[in-house]
Amino acid sequence: MSLHSLIRTFARMKVEIIPIPKVIDERGALVFAESNTTIPFSIQRVFWIYDIPSHAQRGGHAHWECSEVVIPINGAFTMCLDDGMERRSIRMSSPDEGILVPAGVWCELKDFTSNTILLVLASHPYDPQGYEHNYDQYLKIKNPQ
Repeated sequence: MSLHSLIRTFARMKVEIIPIPKVIDERGALVFAESNTTIPFSIQRVFWIYDIPSHAQRGGHAHWECSEVVIPINGAFTMCLDDGMERRSIRMSSPDEGILVPAGVWCELKDFTSNTILLVLASHPYDPQGYEHNYDQYLKIKNPQ
């Protein structure tokens, strides 16, 4: 798939690559994110995932109200995004780039390198009722016939 096709699909899904500002000097790199500026929403929840086996899969759900920005702090992984019409994958490996996963987009993470750490910034507090974990049900809701 061409980069142009990926960008066009992500635009339709409202998925965005979010550049995270960084400051580099002789002491190292500092990366920062702020609500409603760098991150396009007010951050209501922060969590990180680590010690992920390389064969593991994470995600496997969609949020109905919550948007998230996922940032690879260390290592790399593949993120598969699906809006019920089309599925696209992107390799995430830069700690100064996040990916905005808007509400209503199915998300799966896989192909983790060793020592991967990923940070997630969420627009809503945790709500177990706000998830769809069944892909077939997700498709029925997104594409009612």
